[in-house]
Amino acid sequence: MDGTLYLGDELFPFTKELLRTIRDTGRRYLFMTNNSSKSVEDYVRKLARLGIEADREDFITSSQATAYYLHRNLEGRRLYVCGTESLKAELRREGFEITEDTEKTEVVVLGYDTELNYKKLWDISYILTLRPETPYIATNPDLVCPTEFGYVPDCGSVMIMLKNVTGLDPIVIGKPSPLMPQLAMDKLGVAKDETCVVGDRIYTDVKSGLNAGVCGILVMSGETTPEILGKSADKPDMVLSSAEEILKELRR
Repeated sequence: MDGTLYLGDELFPFTKELLRTIRDTGRRYLFMTNNSSKSVEDYVRKLARLGIEADREDFITSSQATAYYLHRNLEGRRLYVCGTESLKAELRREGFEITEDTEKTEVVVLGYDTELNYKKLWDISYILTLRPETPYIATNPDLVCPTEFGYVPDCGSVMIMLKNVTGLDPIVIGKPSPLMPQLAMDKLGVAKDETCVVGDRIYTDVKSGLNAGVCGILVMSGETTPEILGKSADKPDMVLSSAEEILKELRR
């Protein structure tokens, strides 16, 4: 979403017409985001502020995908969540117990935490150093999150910091894992050849589409530069200056 449909709180000029045209031509879209700092309800409210109507069913988030993974692999475990209150609320909504007691922690969940403090870093370092067998899950691997002025550190940067301390890598749930595109296809009941993933990052957005066996479309309106594209081993199926080019094709 960020870097594809808007930057921070600034909607791209074409976004409203693009979304309207997709639906008016009998197609469907889902908003898919690795940003686990906000709950689905937060995103619904944000899009409403930007003038876009949406509801919970219009989203696939890394928070939802993380809950999906936890239900299937670590059901009933107590979670220590290094994440925002919105992420915690999303996981509680799914029935998970969240604790700040490092001795009672059974799973560590790391998200994009815009409320990060040193205590959380200390607690995770303590848990994973003394009990390295503890399941360690990260919602997404993004190194940075785009803003109106540039970038700020995202979950992937904190993962690197914690690896320097513990030597451990988490199980990463969000893009580039194929899980989110697969959930989207299941949700809409569509096939791979009817689906594409559109995003501004090769290493998350495009690669998740490629890993899921669907078309991956890169837009150059966010993080990726021509230099990054040229050096990337993963090549998109299409490269567009922005998602406005999709609108132009739909008009034709």
